[in-house]
Amino acid sequence: MGRGRQAVQGRRRRQDRRGVRQGVRGRPVGRLDWAAPDHRRRPSREENRMRPTPQQLAWQEAGFGLFFHFGINTFHGVEWGDGTADPATFAPDGLDAGQWVETAKQAGARYVVLTAKHHDGFCLWPTATTAYSVKSATWRDGQGDVVAELAQACRAAGLGLGLYLSPWDRNAACYDDPRAYDDFYLAQLTELCTGYGPLFEIWFDGAGSEGRSYDWARIMAVVGEHQPDAMVFNLGEPTIRWIGNEDGLATDPVRYTVSATDVSMFTTAVSQLDGPRYLPPECDVPIRADWFWQPSSVLKTREQLLEIFYRSMGLGAGLLLNLAPMPSGRLDPADVDRLLEVTGELRRRFARPVPATLSAIPGGVRAIFPTPVRFDHLELREDLQAGQQIDGYAVVADGKRIAVGSTVGIRRWHAVPPVTASSLDIFVPAGSLSAVTAFSPALDQGSRSNPASRFDREP
Repeated sequence: MGRGRQAVQGRRRRQDRRGVRQGVRGRPVGRLDWAAPDHRRRPSREENRMRPTPQQLAWQEAGFGLFFHFGINTFHGVEWGDGTADPATFAPDGLDAGQWVETAKQAGARYVVLTAKHHDGFCLWPTATTAYSVKSATWRDGQGDVVAELAQACRAAGLGLGLYLSPWDRNAACYDDPRAYDDFYLAQLTELCTGYGPLFEIWFDGAGSEGRSYDWARIMAVVGEHQPDAMVFNLGEPTIRWIGNEDGLATDPVRYTVSATDVSMFTTAVSQLDGPRYLPPECDVPIRADWFWQPSSVLKTREQLLEIFYRSMGLGAGLLLNLAPMPSGRLDPADVDRLLEVTGELRRRFARPVPATLSAIPGGVRAIFPTPVRFDHLELREDLQAGQQIDGYAVVADGKRIAVGSTVGIRRWHAVPPVTASSLDIFVPAGSLSAVTAFSPALDQGSRSNPASRFDREP
């Protein structure tokens, strides 16, 4: 992202506050509105904007991707290059995009996003728009194409490919001429949208562009023509949005319908939308203290990363976790080991699912298990076809409240002290839950502490 070391040190954690309140918080327990929807009335344009598209739901189901910050910065130990580094210094002689993708698959990620061009303007594909690209590198005699190699690896592995194209460009001589730069940027975007197959996500970073206007109508026309199914991150006509911090942490409530998006870490200004829209958030965060690989950058601990998963995916947001390739072109073994340690622990905790059958009760639903089950994790899932509805709920086992929250969304995890129950009463709007699953404690739990004390507290 456009976040230098100074941004890490000066990070401001902002609440996810752009939401439009929906739902039934405050409805008296015991009341349930059984009025059937009127299917004869076609939803209005405004209502449709507050409902997800199939592509948005598919992106939300994916839930977890890996970010790869890689470029000429990797060879100069900086987060924000100024566009003057010699392109000949880009020399990832051991580049192995297959290793990046295999790591993503092993970790359970469903897609990856590559910084095809960061703020320094260096392009990881042989663009026709500038000489500041892999064409001018000694690597592979100027014939290399990092984007192509990653795209091929993703196709072979069945992973979605996302590309980050920074609007801010510190190398382009035409940047100070908005009309000329818009043409330049559109040409780059067109190359990426037409040369590498279907894209899962297109990432527009607002950092460095505070106060700058781009021709978003033309930009979005390119996306609409060539990559209509791709998710668009945060700017232009977005279909997903930034959570508002670089800690990888969402807060409850996580609202999917918003009227504005945050732009960057460096401004409190927001990008106003033309009305409420369904825009689920993505939480981005580096596995180390920095976005680009640096030998002294501190690796996050197992517990820090577990908290990030619980406070992003576990709250119904998406998680995009950055692993920065080294100058060799391979991922750092320490980063890979830490990532797989954490995702392995999550698999252990969620290894024994017990799905419930749902039936209506006054004020909510009853989740009935086949037999009494002892569990220490619970996952709730909301039916989002008509948009996000839940805005307050409680989970009760044998008359005791064991979990509460505001929003549910695509998934909501609760880590709870171990409890045994044959059913749960969940007080939510009628028809709003699609699934409830309990997870029995892992067989090898041993002396490991229960995570409820850390991960199910009020954020």
